[in-house]
Amino acid sequence: MTSATRVLVLNSGSSSVKYQLLDMRDGSRLAVGLVERIGEGTSRLVHTPAGGERRERSAPMAGHEAALRAVAAELAADGLGLDSPDLAAIGHRVVHGGLRFTAPTVITDEVLAEVERLVPVAPLHNPANIVGIRTARALRPDLPQVAVFDTAFHTTMPEYAARYAIDTETADAHRIRRYGFHGTSHAYVSRETARLLGKDPSEANVIVLHLGNGASASAVAGGRCVDTSMGLTPLEGLVMGTRSGDIDPAVTFHLRRVAGMSVDEVDELLNKRSGLVGLCGDNDMREIRRRIDEGDERARLAFDIYVHRLKKYIGAYYAVLGRVDAVAFTAGVGENAAPVREAAVEGLEQLGLAVDAELNAVRSGEPRLISPADARVAVAVVPTDEELEIAQQTYSLVNN
Repeated sequence: MTSATRVLVLNSGSSSVKYQLLDMRDGSRLAVGLVERIGEGTSRLVHTPAGGERRERSAPMAGHEAALRAVAAELAADGLGLDSPDLAAIGHRVVHGGLRFTAPTVITDEVLAEVERLVPVAPLHNPANIVGIRTARALRPDLPQVAVFDTAFHTTMPEYAARYAIDTETADAHRIRRYGFHGTSHAYVSRETARLLGKDPSEANVIVLHLGNGASASAVAGGRCVDTSMGLTPLEGLVMGTRSGDIDPAVTFHLRRVAGMSVDEVDELLNKRSGLVGLCGDNDMREIRRRIDEGDERARLAFDIYVHRLKKYIGAYYAVLGRVDAVAFTAGVGENAAPVREAAVEGLEQLGLAVDAELNAVRSGEPRLISPADARVAVAVVPTDEELEIAQQTYSLVNN
């Protein structure tokens, strides 16, 4: 057991690093920051210490090692350096852990090799996560480094929910199955929703709607995920900012044969030029709502398609769970877009779902109920905190 109480959380993207340093005695943030445009000539670092002023600087950072060294320098300037004896571990967000990693895992050479073997099923995310891990290990080889996987929470899905109905040998040979993503958010929000209801997580059935630019739903029975909307990749499921979500697979064949589009072009279409931006040219829900208020029919249709898909998943997961204690909205859209929450449960009164207009209109950073007091099923807004979840999982592992 360590006497150190701080955890540094790193989220390494292809050209960015987001970080937070947390004190695990109370979960408080000692510093937060972001490095972006890594390897693009002039990079930008934004750093904010607790109780201090935000600092911003631009400098060339050719790679993640330079970026993390810059982060270390900023932390050291606040007396929070990576060499501090108070630093217990570094927790890394890793998007894809496959079936092997079902819990936070101390990173070894063997673990890192397995994460590399998963690159074919997470080509946009795992490579950047690996670079961040290698760099952090080089900077502090003596310090425990922990991988917390986006997919881990969803590994409790039963086989009938996780498997696609395709040839089993082909699926197994190429690791084709439903993995799900946003797992740290779904874990945190489902647990906090149970707490909001005064229940132990093992007693609560919750539908979690993580609605950001990327969006996913999950059905959580007694603290365990039994279904989720994203699949082999984050493309499946809900309508998102730039992703299509559920679509007839034959659309891809049609575009290849009739439109002459390459596999890469179809990939770009479905991941980057679809969803809300494909439907109306905007993926910012605030802008879409502004356009609707001005009578823009294209924005209205995009909103209606978005909400229709949400309702389908609420209904489907209600059926999967059998009994639902709460529907929880989280992430940027879920936490801030009252019209989305209202529209998503409108007409579902027979399922016990409704929102109170006044409660729904309140803006707050705290978990809260927005359903009428006598509602059979609670509707909640629960701000997600993936960094705190990663830090808690990391600290629990190294402090045992």
